[in-house]
Amino acid sequence: MSTETVTLSEAAAKRIAAIVAADAEKQALRVSVEGGGCSGFSYKFDLDGQPAGDDIVISRDGATVLIDPMSLIYMAGSEIDFVDNLLGQSFQIKNPNAVASCGCGTSFSV
Repeated sequence: MSTETVTLSEAAAKRIAAIVAADAEKQALRVSVEGGGCSGFSYKFDLDGQPAGDDIVISRDGATVLIDPMSLIYMAGSEIDFVDNLLGQSFQIKNPNAVASCGCGTSFSV
């Protein structure tokens, strides 16, 4: 799969770059999919130093996102966004593969 299968919004890129700049040991945001959550799968966000050998690396405007190949299967075609509204600030994934998601937006089913 190519890195074009997941995109990064401008807002997400700016936020990731700001977060990573504050921690000299971290260089990227790792996004993964895990079993669990209200709808079957959930997204996990972690700061990471270096990509693993099989990671998909997505870069935009000085920000880097790492996704492992298994998670990419569930995220193909998605956009990673960062929203800042009255409910708070959070990374959100607009996933066209999700047939259902929970109200908090962090879990989904395919």
